[in-house]
Amino acid sequence: MAGENIITVTKDNFQQEVLSSQAPVLVDFWASWCGPCRAVAPFMEQLADEYSGKLTVAKVNVDEESELAAKFRVLSIPTVMLFKGGQVVEKIIGARSKEEFSGLVKKNL
Repeated sequence: MAGENIITVTKDNFQQEVLSSQAPVLVDFWASWCGPCRAVAPFMEQLADEYSGKLTVAKVNVDEESELAAKFRVLSIPTVMLFKGGQVVEKIIGARSKEEFSGLVKKNL
C-alpha cells in the first residue's frame, strides 16, 4: 500500500528507520479499514516524492504494530507524527489537507 518513496515501519526496524534517522521522519499511523487514513495516503505519497532526500515518510499499520501504536499513545487514526533526532516534534490527529501536512514538514526541515 505504500508508494515507492514510503517505507513501512515495524517494531523491528523502527529504531533504525525512525529514531536513528539523520533526516526528519514523517510517520503515518494508519489501518486499512480507516477511511480518513485512505484519504491522507495520497498526500503522504506526494510529500515523500516532493521531499525525497530531505525527509523520510514512513507508515505504521496499527493493526499489525499495536506495540508501536501503544508506545506512542496513538488512540485515533490517522495520527501523523514528525520525528526529528529521535523525538516527536509535531503531531496531527485526524485527516487534514495536504497543505497542513506540507506546512508541518517545511517548518521542520
